[in-house]
Amino acid sequence: MAEVEPIRWTESGVVMLDQRRLPGEVVYHTYTDYRHVAAAIRDMVIRGAPAIGVAAAMGVALGIKCASARSVSELRAEFEKVADAIRKTRPTAVDLFWALERMQRRFDALAGAESAEAPESEPARVERIRAGLVEEALRIHAERREADERIGILGAALLPESGRVLTQCNAGALATGGIGTALGVIRKAVEQGRQLEVLVPETRPYLQGARLTAWELKQEGIPLTLITDNMVGHFLQTGKVGAVVVGADRIAANGDTANKIGTYPMAVLAREHGVPFYVAAPVSTIDLALASGDRIPIEERPAEEVTHIGGVRIAPDVRAAHPAFDVTPHPLIAAIITERGVARAPYEESLRRLAGKA
Repeated sequence: MAEVEPIRWTESGVVMLDQRRLPGEVVYHTYTDYRHVAAAIRDMVIRGAPAIGVAAAMGVALGIKCASARSVSELRAEFEKVADAIRKTRPTAVDLFWALERMQRRFDALAGAESAEAPESEPARVERIRAGLVEEALRIHAERREADERIGILGAALLPESGRVLTQCNAGALATGGIGTALGVIRKAVEQGRQLEVLVPETRPYLQGARLTAWELKQEGIPLTLITDNMVGHFLQTGKVGAVVVGADRIAANGDTANKIGTYPMAVLAREHGVPFYVAAPVSTIDLALASGDRIPIEERPAEEVTHIGGVRIAPDVRAAHPAFDVTPHPLIAAIITERGVARAPYEESLRRLAGKA
């Protein structure tokens, strides 16, 4: 199967595949300024919660690597500036904030540590911190890949031996930097010999399903059928769908899950037709600080993404809404698949256990 790589660290800068240009063009950009990394996250050059987390970590590492600071205190001030710029890009995906917090902890540990060798000069400490943050960003990326593999293996066991599987938006390699969460589950199931066809809703208004998921599955040779969003109910009613598996941008402590807009009605329809609805996401997506989904901040994206497609106006000059995510209540979710295990109701207990907080 073809390998899809949405982001990588190089000595020249952070390289990202421009997902806005897919499927028509495969274009990579190299970013040498953390502000440009922040803009790439905000403008959806890169998207998908785990991949956003990787991009945030690499953006911090890039900003600190290129900072002109000559002391640890100056470097700390630079860290705050870099982290603040990235923090303001996308409000819903908790992986972004998780990655920033992890980079902060690593900075603090490096700044407080003494060299095991002779006492360090201030410039030497600064260089050690720079190198350590690059190492941490690379470690986060590697862990994303490992988590995807584990999620895929655990989730594949829940899918049918044959038939149709429905997904939403794009939760594949483009969204994570690994093999994907929801698509990673499907990918592992196919590798194990299951005869599956994926139903891919287009995912208006940004068309991540039509542009990205369909492209990924075609690259990987996995059978798919592209459908419009308003066909979901029809296929759940008549299409012999064996399971729904989606990703997540934030999971509250009670299991309520934010994912791309359109996921909630899909879950309602799946329940109505007796189709199990699964969420696949890394543990970093679990936000135990939020008791329920009504506390999850929902990003409102530009109205032009609704009134225009590819820069072409398709609607009159009217007010348009674009909440980028909706929240699926936990009673509609059959299981939440993480790299540490499969959580089931009651989610307050199972999610805390998997997050290591039980």
